[in-house]
Amino acid sequence: MPSSPRTIPHLFENSVSRYGSNVLLWEKRADSYQPATYKEAQIRVHQCAAGLMSIGIQPGDRLALISEGRNDWVIAELGMMFAGAIDVPLSVKIEELNDLKFRLAHSGCRMVVVSGAQAAKIAAIKKDLPSLEKTILLDGPADAAQDELAFDDLLARGKAFLLAHAPEFEERWRTIKEGDAANICYTSGTTADPKGIMLSHRNYTANVEQATALLPIPESYCSLLILPWDHAFAHTAGIYTLMANGASMASIQQGKTPMDTLKNIPVNIREVRPTFLLSVPALAKNFRKNIEKGIREKGEKVERLFERAMANAIAYNGIGWDRGKNASIMQRMQYRLFDMILFKKIRANFGGRLEFFIGGGALLDIELQRFFYAIGIPMYQGYGLTEAAPIISANVPKRHKLGSSGSIVRDLEVKICDEAGRPLPVGEKGEIVVRGENVMMGYWKNERATAETLRDGWLFTGDLGYLDADDFLYVLGRAKSLLIGHDGEKYSPEGIEEALVGHSPYIDQIMLYNNQSPYTAALLVPNKDAVLRYVRENGITLATPEGEDAVLRLLEQQVGAYRSGGEYAGMFPERWLPSAVAVLGEGFTEQNKFLNSTLKMVRGKIAEFYKDRIDYLFTPEGKDICNHQNRMILRRLG
Repeated sequence: MPSSPRTIPHLFENSVSRYGSNVLLWEKRADSYQPATYKEAQIRVHQCAAGLMSIGIQPGDRLALISEGRNDWVIAELGMMFAGAIDVPLSVKIEELNDLKFRLAHSGCRMVVVSGAQAAKIAAIKKDLPSLEKTILLDGPADAAQDELAFDDLLARGKAFLLAHAPEFEERWRTIKEGDAANICYTSGTTADPKGIMLSHRNYTANVEQATALLPIPESYCSLLILPWDHAFAHTAGIYTLMANGASMASIQQGKTPMDTLKNIPVNIREVRPTFLLSVPALAKNFRKNIEKGIREKGEKVERLFERAMANAIAYNGIGWDRGKNASIMQRMQYRLFDMILFKKIRANFGGRLEFFIGGGALLDIELQRFFYAIGIPMYQGYGLTEAAPIISANVPKRHKLGSSGSIVRDLEVKICDEAGRPLPVGEKGEIVVRGENVMMGYWKNERATAETLRDGWLFTGDLGYLDADDFLYVLGRAKSLLIGHDGEKYSPEGIEEALVGHSPYIDQIMLYNNQSPYTAALLVPNKDAVLRYVRENGITLATPEGEDAVLRLLEQQVGAYRSGGEYAGMFPERWLPSAVAVLGEGFTEQNKFLNSTLKMVRGKIAEFYKDRIDYLFTPEGKDICNHQNRMILRRLG
């Protein structure tokens, strides 16, 4: 038996005792990043918890946290947990007030801790939330008449409470059990009401142990946490794994608008000089675009040199664990030369200390993996979901295979099952099913969904995949995202979609569709800048039938490259490649609800919105890419 409960408060206290003078948090104030040590953070955490106790918070109470990443995000969550409460971290990207209201009402939150940028949302809905007693404001003055309390005032109350009731505070956090709920994390709710995933203290500490065993974290490591802090990936792989190992985390400097904040990321990377970064495919694609744009701007000679360097590095790296083993002496010499004169300069833009990325949140195209591996900052793909706290597998520096989602974390059972729930042998594709201490308690107030997802302690993920002979996990996509042919055969579209976007500069986004249809269709968002550059370079007048045809045939060629005789022939079965394409004038974004908070496509919503366009693709006229609908969209492109 462990000597003390394996809770998050115990994890934090152990880290303070071991790493008290180490920096835990970096936050940019004025013109530079300022440090806060583990010991300094502990003082504020204790004051926060004691302040919550002083205003009546009891064990098991739910408190929401809605804020951008910052020091006080960590202080507030830990403070809630030390007080025995359950944190309900909510995304700052929730703009629909009814969506926010549902989560607060469903979880029965007594209080909400909110940043200044998000406070207006709470003010607009709190009159319709009878369980919500108080708003704790991280920024700005509070109005006591409106049941508001400033965070600094909460800490001041906590300081006084600790002087008078220290034994009561100690007893509160020390009696928290590892099986008690720590968080209720809500799903995006893109297809139904959001589900509240209950994660216990042990779910988190188990997953931190699993992550650390797979990827040891030295005290010297620092990560700039770019992803939203409420996101399960950043929450565990970032905050708690770093905290358990005496390492540090930094927050992004918040701008006046989300776009300003995005612009701060490259600047903050150079300032913080992180040793590793957590990323999702959408961020990886933006990093790659910016790198390639910078190369293009240096002229044709540098662009040709870059292409040669990339080809050499990709060949040298192989699929990861065979890196350099088959390289000739000449290839090795070229690899070192290209790295010195080119890739080293690119890495300097990431601070110069960046060793690797860990990719999660969605499937990461193998071409993106090869790209970042080539420039000397590998992006190791991992896999998980919030219901598993969330890490299930990951590639790491010591053991990786490009294209896979890596090795299974320790102390986690994994099996691949058929539709009847029967285990399948190695190499066969089916649903990924897992069991271990990191698997959730269940869904809050949703026994039916819990019973469907958790069976005899096994978590049925809803994701398709297989294990290879070397125990690497390959994730193929969501079962609900499958293409279904007219004969009932099924296929995951995500690999094709990622390849089309990754290989073609002219395709920004693409969604494949086949619901027992005679062939697969696609909704394609062109990369406007690349298309217009092609038009200029080839002397094409876009506002003419001939010009429209030329661009549409160009897009058609991008898909055709995967068919027999094409550059990428044989990568995918031809029956699942799109035979008809609808060109869209607007991309899939979080704002139009076509991407969820982890930047995955909300397929059902997209298919429903574009139903008429999709239906048209299954007509003889619509099957021709040069149809009048696509022409009309292109006409507006310029």
